Amino acid sequence: MSPDSIPPGDSPFRAERTVRDEAPQFVLPLVVRIERDAPPARTDALETAARAVLVMLGDERSVGDGEWAEVMRDWQDARIRKVVRRARGAEWRRAESLPGITVTGKSAEVRVFPPVPLDGWPKELAKLQVSGTDLDDPEPPVAADPTAPVLWLSPDLDMSAGKAMAQAGHGAQLAWWELSDEERAAWRDAGFPLAVRTADAGRWGELTTSGLPLVRDAGFTEIAPNSSTVVADHPALR
Repeated sequence: MSPDSIPPGDSPFRAERTVRDEAPQFVLPLVVRIERDAPPARTDALETAARAVLVMLGDERSVGDGEWAEVMRDWQDARIRKVVRRARGAEWRRAESLPGITVTGKSAEVRVFPPVPLDGWPKELAKLQVSGTDLDDPEPPVAADPTAPVLWLSPDLDMSAGKAMAQAGHGAQLAWWELSDEERAAWRDAGFPLAVRTADAGRWGELTTSGLPLVRDAGFTEIAPNSSTVVADHPALR
């Protein structure tokens, strides 16, 4: 089942068992650099992770006959799992030595790797910790640009930064799937501008019923299955 064949309103992140669960399962690894004396700001880490997913999806190695294309197809035909781990110092340098793409934000660095089997992580990444990705914003984020894509987080869920990074990546990916080739190219050429913000409680209900791409998490970690986590508000989809 390809991403383009997902029924309207359906999501590959839902907890109900589907044909996607019968396919071999892969995971997209993301590693965020968190140095002890210089951790990134939370919102910047979330936005950088979302852009990293988009950069991977749009990379020439991920499509057609590219070297990552087959595993990218296998990953997208199953549950679209993403796992964020943290690294610093020598751990980060070892992670950078593996094939992948590093995306840099204002304060954050995130490296994204081609998907790996769920139980087949490279040892350099398997050693990295998932926990410990609790980050803060030194100052409240400014209001999002209404003319740019915004990934709206649920105000009802308490997620670690690592979990929220993965959810932002899910939202960016759902928006990518909904766009035409021309719209994807324009977004890519612009450098994938986007913002990640937490929605106001009053607006969240409107967003989740707007018809915009909605992520419902499978509930493997931290939150309950079928929790609505992110709405992807891209201008081309409004």
